[in-house]
Amino acid sequence: MSQQLNKQSKTEVGGSGAFAHFREDFLASIVVFLVALPLCIGIAVAVGVSPARALLTGIVGGIVVGFFAGSPLQVSGPAAGLFVIVADLLAKGRDSFISKMAGGEAVAEGEAVAYSLMVLGTAVFLAGLMQIVAGRLKLGQWFRAVSPAVIKGMLAGIGILILVSQFHVMLDHVALWHGEKAHGGLQYLATIPEAIMKCFSADTTVNHHLAALTGILTIACIVVWPMIAPKKLKLLPAALVGITAATLFAAIAGLDIQMLDVSANMFEETTLPTSATWFQLLLDPLVITGAIVIALVASAETLLCATAVDQLHSGVRTDYDKELTAQGIGNVLCGLIGALPMTGVIVRSSANVNSGGKTRASAIMHGIWLLVFVAALPFVLAYIPRAALGALLVHIGFKLVNFKQIKQLWKTSRSEVAIYATTLLVIVCEDLLVGVVVGILLSAAKLLHRFSHLELDLQNEGTVSRLQLHGAATFLRLPALAQKLEEVPDSAELHVEFEHLNYIDHACLDLLMNWARQHEGTGGKLVLDWDKLHGRFSEDPGEKMKVRLANRSPMPLPASGPAKGLARRPA
Repeated sequence: MSQQLNKQSKTEVGGSGAFAHFREDFLASIVVFLVALPLCIGIAVAVGVSPARALLTGIVGGIVVGFFAGSPLQVSGPAAGLFVIVADLLAKGRDSFISKMAGGEAVAEGEAVAYSLMVLGTAVFLAGLMQIVAGRLKLGQWFRAVSPAVIKGMLAGIGILILVSQFHVMLDHVALWHGEKAHGGLQYLATIPEAIMKCFSADTTVNHHLAALTGILTIACIVVWPMIAPKKLKLLPAALVGITAATLFAAIAGLDIQMLDVSANMFEETTLPTSATWFQLLLDPLVITGAIVIALVASAETLLCATAVDQLHSGVRTDYDKELTAQGIGNVLCGLIGALPMTGVIVRSSANVNSGGKTRASAIMHGIWLLVFVAALPFVLAYIPRAALGALLVHIGFKLVNFKQIKQLWKTSRSEVAIYATTLLVIVCEDLLVGVVVGILLSAAKLLHRFSHLELDLQNEGTVSRLQLHGAATFLRLPALAQKLEEVPDSAELHVEFEHLNYIDHACLDLLMNWARQHEGTGGKLVLDWDKLHGRFSEDPGEKMKVRLANRSPMPLPASGPAKGLARRPA
């Protein structure tokens, strides 16, 4: 009977009967396609590459990764979370090519761009191989072993970088810093006032104000649509509505603003590897470093997304190792064809679940619709204003900051907020990888402090002494605990309070019991307040962590009762 139920559940969500719910999956795939299309194009514009490279990533993420995925309802494609890494890698690849050619023949801009795209493709290919190896070695769960404060700080930092860089795109403004194109969060942020002032310029040869108006219209539609949309049209994605409204507005009003530049044949945009350059790049430190960063960030983002998707449905849970392997296969293919790297994307995945997707078929079909669009309708993209796509990314960047998460972290621990803020600031001011590493180190330092910090408060009141323990009583604090016990008067009754204790290990328990035997010889007694230790963990059943700790108490009393001289305080 249980085998039949398992078989049935697999058929319902992503199992052997992948097309058992064709109607639901077909409708969901249309919605996901409509969500993915503007996001793919917007991310391509943000990175500074042809839309084809992002759309090809969406196609591979749908058709290939959707087939192999360990999370059947997760939808993969180019993600805003990798925008900073990709843009930085392209810029460094271009600079590296120019520096190599310095003193030689003149460097054509096209050659430098082509080389930077080859750098990106090789890095994505290597990142995919790393993900496949990690998946086969069953390391999927380990990629999730990062503090939530670091992950949220990373996403918020990326969100701010997207916002400040795409704000200029929304105004058709080129951000310049001391005569050169701005690079990095601080430079983009510092040039925003200049971009705003140009919208109020009396110069009639520029139309920054028209681009700004188009961007504001886009954001307004994205924000307002979910509130006013008729019930039958709520499935239409807000992003699509915003881009469509801005495109119609620009076309009807005849606005002289920048439009999306696309080629007639988008498949010509692929960058296939050449043997000579390919093998040289495989050993390039820039490529190797980029591959490691892409693999780590993409894997963490994908598996966190998969966890969130699991909370949205009641079907088969994610196989993290299988999902990691599938992502690796997808990135290997993306690297070979010169497309952008991919991750699992929560916006598309939640749209898939909320629109009724039941199996992996919805993700696969969404990839097919993207392929049909790229093959048959690429000319439609030429009518889309760049300002509208910039506005879409500005909105996405703002949403990534997520102020509600800051409030939740504040309620949990102020130190978590400090880690969050530090990670965010270092990412914005310095570098994504440096920010994540700093955040992880701070989390490790906090953990080390928490499990090595113990405050001991001894109060002697006549024949009764009270010892309160605050923090974690581990073997690292044995000398301090032993010294405090020596201060207890002979023949006194010592009450050890566990109310503020987070953890106590076997070494500290041994010390207490051995001291109790010696203290009994002087006429004294040791009373351990076990009830407060266990009772406080069950006072609030909503706090799952406390309940879990109560069920795994590290210090049960011996079956024969307390040792001689060791008493339990009455309840």
